[in-house]
Amino acid sequence: MKTSIAKSAFLSLFITAAILTTLFFVSSSATSEDQESKAAAAKAKTFVKNTISSHSIVIFSKSYCPYCKRAKAVFAELKQSPHVVELDERADGMNIQGALGEILGRRTVPQVFINGKHLGGSDDTMEAYENGELAELLGLSAAGKEDL
Repeated sequence: MKTSIAKSAFLSLFITAAILTTLFFVSSSATSEDQESKAAAAKAKTFVKNTISSHSIVIFSKSYCPYCKRAKAVFAELKQSPHVVELDERADGMNIQGALGEILGRRTVPQVFINGKHLGGSDDTMEAYENGELAELLGLSAAGKEDL
């Protein structure tokens, strides 16, 4: 009888140890993933800020997006060459889009920056183009503007 109780106690102890070990590794794995995710988010946020401060015109875009194409066309019309970050062509594109969401409060594309200041999305860019604000921000003459 004592052997049976000892075996039962040992088995119970063994199962408890196995469960605790599993919980530890799952918890450690989740913590590691959380840390990696936070590091990737911080890196993306730094990338966004550095990109905005390093270029006079920046467009965060997706290559297939018609609204992004429209915003890029405005700068082509003004004979300007923006620095374009195509999020769908980058491994860290989702992280960058998340960083834009944190910084701006919106994750949509395009997001256009002029001289370090946020202009807005496609509609904002078109409006600034049409009313001459964009040419003024870029230090260009508004003459010669055509409708897109």
